Amino acid sequence: MFHRPLSNLCSKVVSAAAMTPLVGKPSKEEGRAATSVEKDPRHKQIFLQKFRERLAADTTGKNTLEGFIDLPEGISPTAAAVGPLKRGEEPLPPWLKLRVAKGFSQQPRFNKIRRSMRDKRLATVCEEAKCPNIGECWGGGEEEDIATATIMVMGSHCTRGCRFCSVLTSRRPPPLDPNEPQRVAEAVAEMGVDYIVMTMVDRDDLTDGGAAHIVCCVNAIKERNPQLLLEALVGDFHGDLKLTETIASSPLSVYAHNIECVERITPNVRDRRATYHQSLKVLEHVNIFTKGAMLTKSSIMLGLGEREEEVRQTLRDLRTAGVSAVTLGQYLQPSRTRLKVSRYAHPKEFQMWEEEALAMGFLYCASGPLVRSSYRAGEYYIKNILKQREPTQTTITSADTNASSNAADATN
Repeated sequence: MFHRPLSNLCSKVVSAAAMTPLVGKPSKEEGRAATSVEKDPRHKQIFLQKFRERLAADTTGKNTLEGFIDLPEGISPTAAAVGPLKRGEEPLPPWLKLRVAKGFSQQPRFNKIRRSMRDKRLATVCEEAKCPNIGECWGGGEEEDIATATIMVMGSHCTRGCRFCSVLTSRRPPPLDPNEPQRVAEAVAEMGVDYIVMTMVDRDDLTDGGAAHIVCCVNAIKERNPQLLLEALVGDFHGDLKLTETIASSPLSVYAHNIECVERITPNVRDRRATYHQSLKVLEHVNIFTKGAMLTKSSIMLGLGEREEEVRQTLRDLRTAGVSAVTLGQYLQPSRTRLKVSRYAHPKEFQMWEEEALAMGFLYCASGPLVRSSYRAGEYYIKNILKQREPTQTTITSADTNASSNAADATN
């Protein structure tokens, strides 16, 4: 029996199919053409106009979704269920959204401070740490005479790598600028503020951690403006209490050192060289060394995985160490390489912590989603506390003052 090759049969079938015209199935081009002819080019405007007319004709007073959907009897519309978001991807809540700072004509104080920082080639933690309150603090908010700026000395590179901080990290930062104390003093004088916060990058590459340089900056600022209230936000100096005494002996108004977070998560949040108990020890020693004359201050971030009782215990630990002022704020991820936010604490929670802190005996507490360690540091309440403490601060012994001058001589 003779069999034809299968390939020949297939080719005939294909050719026959190609010759048979398609009926009732227009091409894509024909479909688009037909659609464009049938649909009115003003269909969107017509739909919106009809929708507005329906809104205007509604007499029930309930301009809701139910009023525009025809549903079967006995069925009501329900919201769609959204699954849990991944950690750190929650949408920013409304209480964390801020206005951008106004222009020069509306906020002259803000622009004056920024211009002064640029002219003197100084860094500010407000900009380096991407603080959300820069417009309010530099501009003074509603009260221009409580404008506050936070100057960052000893460069813009830190030798530590805390996982929450956006400040640049370097093992070998540039050497210290011997002219920086004078430039800082000139910038502060030009700002025209009566409260300034000076912070530092950690300089573990220096034998004294930069303590002598800090003292030089403090002395230079106070020489130009003796009435200025000066807060220094400094590091832990590896727990070297002698260096802590060097800073505390200078003419400061506030000695600030941030504990940052609760004890359990400290190893994951802060650099390995910074520990929870080391920070407590530094703050406690300042209080003992100055016999309570120096106002000590610290700060806690929420949104890093802490628990309620842990925050409460951290406040207790700070108060036991003699800390008089504390701030609590929401951690915000500054970049993709930093830790993600675990949660956004509600403003009512911050209000609760403020009430508890004051009940524990803290003289001052600023607690809110956008509060930072230097947030509105120059506001009236903390100024009044410092004014009341001025007579007490003069009781620091002459030996302590000599320690400050010796530290300044070490840099020359």
